[in-house]
Amino acid sequence: MAVSFLLLLVFVLNGADGSHIVGGRDAAPHSRPYMASLQVRGRHNCGAALVKDDFVLTAAHCKIRGSYTVVLGVDSLTANASTKQEFRTVRSIPHPGYDGHANDIMLLKLNASAQLTAAVQLISLKTSRVTTGSRCLTAGWGDIADDRTEPTTLQEVNVTTLSRRTCRRRWGSVPVTRSMVCGVGARVFQGFCSGDSGGPLVCDGAAAGVVSFSGRRCGDPRTPDVYSSVSSFRDWIKEVLNSN
Repeated sequence: MAVSFLLLLVFVLNGADGSHIVGGRDAAPHSRPYMASLQVRGRHNCGAALVKDDFVLTAAHCKIRGSYTVVLGVDSLTANASTKQEFRTVRSIPHPGYDGHANDIMLLKLNASAQLTAAVQLISLKTSRVTTGSRCLTAGWGDIADDRTEPTTLQEVNVTTLSRRTCRRRWGSVPVTRSMVCGVGARVFQGFCSGDSGGPLVCDGAAAGVVSFSGRRCGDPRTPDVYSSVSSFRDWIKEVLNSN
């Protein structure tokens, strides 16, 4: 899922690296119908969320040369489910202010509109900032043990958001800006991992964040998980969706 900040430049230079949630649980079948898998040559690379029938929201550091295959409507990435829908990306639109760290958010336009079903649904965007102590959730197909162990089905984990002051103090010299939101799992080494990048932080049923970066150890509360705050980019997101 998300990449370590220390490894972010490696990720950007060499391409996205598939990843998973650590310390999570299997998501109930089709309980996260907005989840999308961004794939290159059949391999999961990043997560995303369906925000319009022909757009998914992900992280800017997931940008690759060429086109993604976007897979919707599945829990397992290996099973050939009847609910599965596949698309190509025809345009990548990273935030113009993305600098390798801040403004880590991107929209991908699909080559056709998804058919909305019980297994494929849009997720709304949270318009207000997430308050400290909010109980949220993130999901993905990333590394479940921080050792490249892949899950057999979609994983999810509960997240509690932190104040920006607490997050900045724990990260020290790494800049945590107003356009970011931080969260931790209930236990040590519980959270997202390298490659869960781009997946949504869901609070009150809406997309409140986009998985951005974490520390050297996945789920380590000493370096809380960091998401791009959707509410900080709502005007830009609205402009892109309305003009395409």
